[in-house]
Amino acid sequence: MSFPDLSLPLHIFLAQTDGDASSAGSALDGVGETALNGCGEGGNAICTWVLDNTGNETLATLLGSVMPVLLSIVFVLIAAAIVARIARRLIASAVRRTASESQEAIGRITKRAPGMADGLTVEERKVIEERSRQRADTIGGVIGSIVAFVVWMIAVFIVLGQLDIDIGPLVAGAGVVGVALGFGAQSLVKDFLSGTFMLLEDQYGIGDVVNVGEATGVVESISLRVTRLRDVEGTVWHVPNGEITRVGNMSQLWSRSLLDIGVSYDTDLDHASTVLTDVAHGMAVDPEWDAEILEEPELWGVQQFGPNEVVLRLVMKTRPASQWKVNREFRRRLKTAFDDAGIEIPFPQRTIWLKQDVPAAGVPEAAMEPAAAREPVDTSPPEDPAPPLPGD
Repeated sequence: MSFPDLSLPLHIFLAQTDGDASSAGSALDGVGETALNGCGEGGNAICTWVLDNTGNETLATLLGSVMPVLLSIVFVLIAAAIVARIARRLIASAVRRTASESQEAIGRITKRAPGMADGLTVEERKVIEERSRQRADTIGGVIGSIVAFVVWMIAVFIVLGQLDIDIGPLVAGAGVVGVALGFGAQSLVKDFLSGTFMLLEDQYGIGDVVNVGEATGVVESISLRVTRLRDVEGTVWHVPNGEITRVGNMSQLWSRSLLDIGVSYDTDLDHASTVLTDVAHGMAVDPEWDAEILEEPELWGVQQFGPNEVVLRLVMKTRPASQWKVNREFRRRLKTAFDDAGIEIPFPQRTIWLKQDVPAAGVPEAAMEPAAAREPVDTSPPEDPAPPLPGD
């Protein structure tokens, strides 16, 4: 026993239930003819299916021509979203892995450097790791955004092609706009590229004290286009990254306090060196300052012979950006120690010789003679005349 096909249209189903095979065949022939008339010989499956189920030729033709395009567009957009998401994740993972390897290399260098293995606290290591992570996230986000932009641009061109829009003029116009931007925004592109490599290479970060040539100060913010600094006077400098040709970072990992101390020529250098070393050692073991000084201070010896002084050089390795306050405190203590030890801190002195052999222009020769050789000049005020006597 065979059951009627419930998926057929109602009039065919009724014809089959009545057992009228010829009527069913006639109905099938009618439907096929209708589909052929409504959708044409090249009609797609959607048009045929809609026409078979509704009998509306207008709706069948509309859906038959619109639905394939819509489905293609939806498929392209979904594919673009998936590709962009996968690309972002792959790029972020690769950048984080590279940053982690760089951090491990810095850690190995830090362990080899004397005083650095014990100099960085757990909190400082966390700050360095967090800075590395933020840098990796920034770089990964920038590269991922560029890749996503390219993917979506390709998707847009494909969609325009599905809509039978000629993309040739659009591509040509985009090329012209790109060339115009390339010539007109060269400095902008240079800024972005320099900022990208600056972040990738970790040349400096927020909170570092850097010298970028025209400006020196604390980094307050970093973007791909510009770096903002604040100098010691409070002036804010906005420096385009493309204009930075060299960077001096004075607070990365550690800093150095460099002190050139001058003493007079008649000072016992051994005694002065002992006083310098004692003051530096006392400061290094002081509970208030031992956290700022990473290593035992070193006296390098005589640095130079100046016009008025002999210069002794002393150095101390300090925490990042702590060298200036260490210098100020050391000089304060050293002044007191020099005063107690009787060591003179020299100051510029001048001995002036006057030649009196040849008179200067406009000066009479008598003025050039020694005072003893000249006749004395009475410079006392004249006396008042005597009053007249009576009878005169």
